[in-house]
Amino acid sequence: MSGTTKPVNQKAWWLVLPVILCVAFSAILPLMTVVNYSVQDIISPQRRVFVGTEWFAMVMRDQELHLALWRQIQFSLAVLLVEIPLGIALALSMPAKGWRSSVVLVIVALSLLIPWNVVGTIWQIFGRTDIGLLGHTLERLGFAYSYTGDPDHAWWTVLIMDVWHWTPLVALLAYAGLRSIPDAYYQAASIDGASKWAVFRYIQLPKMRGVLMIAVLLRFMDSFMIYTEPFVLTGGGPGNATTFLSQYLTTKAVGQFDLGPAAAFSLIYFFIILLFCFVLYNWMQSLGTAQKEQGHE
Repeated sequence: MSGTTKPVNQKAWWLVLPVILCVAFSAILPLMTVVNYSVQDIISPQRRVFVGTEWFAMVMRDQELHLALWRQIQFSLAVLLVEIPLGIALALSMPAKGWRSSVVLVIVALSLLIPWNVVGTIWQIFGRTDIGLLGHTLERLGFAYSYTGDPDHAWWTVLIMDVWHWTPLVALLAYAGLRSIPDAYYQAASIDGASKWAVFRYIQLPKMRGVLMIAVLLRFMDSFMIYTEPFVLTGGGPGNATTFLSQYLTTKAVGQFDLGPAAAFSLIYFFIILLFCFVLYNWMQSLGTAQKEQGHE
């Protein structure tokens, strides 16, 4: 009897099969198609020539790509530096209980319900000096505002538009983290006579670390792939002031129909996002570890 083994039921894998099929259909197969295109020169649907890493080398030498990458990094870092602190401040100011909490949550989440192309259209009208509230007000105050003619104005308008659209997501995540903190922590801090800053520094911020990590990764990935809002608002202009990596890729693939270089750049784009997310994740993990060690000391 001791030598017999209990049969293992493998039927549970059938529950995972739909997920595997969905991932294969939506991610793995398209990725393999892009890899296939990136090493071939597609002359016609019936005629293709293997070129190896030629497209990768050509894309990496493209100066427009370097400028778009630098522009994209600046934008994503600005998004994180503005939206994370602003979202935390908004979450801290929101009521914790009662009907006011429900009302404020709905109001804060309203901008998240607006489709991306509609957001671009709203700000396109909002920034006009003839009929837009923002543009007309700035013009009356003496500012020569023009998001279609001034590169700096266009860049700042896209940034403010993204802050308006996505800061509520950070606020909702931070709010959920705050609500998960037991009242016993606040009671102990009150007994010790801790200040509001001390409560935030040593209780609220460490307890929000998990949700803030999610917020940082989500906002970085989304801002690094931004396309619709600046395309609708400025079309990538004036000049190339708001031409980010996604618009550069679309121009290559759709506008110029250079499928080989576009596929090679898609893979480079993918690995850039993975690299930055890996660095951000490990950096935030190291900060959390350092905070825990300080708490033990």
